[in-house]
Amino acid sequence: MTDITLIEAAARRMQGHVRRTPLLNAPLLDRVAGRRIFVKAENLQITGSFKARGGWAAVSALDPQARARGVIAYSSGNHAQGVAHAAACHDAPCVILMPADAPQVKIDNTRAYGAEVVLYDRGTQDRDAIGARLAEARGLTLIRPYDDGQVIAGQGTVGLEIAAQAAEAGVTTAEVLVCCGGGGLSSGTALALAAHAPGLRVRTCEPEGFDDMARSLISGKRERNAAVSGSICDAILTPSPGELTFPILSRLAGPGAVVTDDQALYAMALAFTHLRIVLEPGGAVALAAALFGADLPDTVIAVASGGNVAPETFAKALRRFA
Repeated sequence: MTDITLIEAAARRMQGHVRRTPLLNAPLLDRVAGRRIFVKAENLQITGSFKARGGWAAVSALDPQARARGVIAYSSGNHAQGVAHAAACHDAPCVILMPADAPQVKIDNTRAYGAEVVLYDRGTQDRDAIGARLAEARGLTLIRPYDDGQVIAGQGTVGLEIAAQAAEAGVTTAEVLVCCGGGGLSSGTALALAAHAPGLRVRTCEPEGFDDMARSLISGKRERNAAVSGSICDAILTPSPGELTFPILSRLAGPGAVVTDDQALYAMALAFTHLRIVLEPGGAVALAAALFGADLPDTVIAVASGGNVAPETFAKALRRFA
């Protein structure tokens, strides 16, 4: 089970390998939102997203024999790149199962890290079943994108950094808005904040139509989405909350927030205009909630979880809203 001890151990193994990303603020962005917004810029992380943390934590925790046999992961792109990068640094073979409709830039980058990429149809094929078959056939260790204790621990190092950086900024009470797919980042962050900054509370943020975590937090059980694709926020489209992550968030998180695709695009444009950072749609959902959400305090912290955006998508955001 993931706890603060596992998160702190992951942080020690990451030293010198994963970036301590900045906590940014821009007065003009605050003016747009009508509240003070700090942005944890995980888009500046190695591989372009927070997933570098979970990938490093999981690969570095394997015993040498398992690493030598290799690892496998499934992802629309950011977990893929995080695991592929960590595997390359540890000289471990790596196979990545990716949906065929993933952004080409993410497929290309994953291959560039040296991984073997296997494509599948997310609308008709079961990625879990495919991944399990490949893992068994080749003797690979499966590193799940969120339902993995070491991955959750690695993502939880974001929360350790937020706790320290918020204290440096004099922020002791705030809502911490986190882009949420299966819940690895949000649950790990929630565990870290509960231990080191109890005045900071996680709230999950999802795209409209794919708000399984928000609905699950209301119902008290893991809900499923009706569709598996159909939003530009590809990085955080999952069928349902994780088995490991949901109990953590049920205990520690506030109500979930939901934003539209257009709000995510608008947040991308505002992040570039006022912070000069590049976000992908799924990585901008928390900022969109901070900018346009109701029932929020005067100070919020939004995790900008990734910036691996296709050029045409980024251009679309700037044309429409910048």
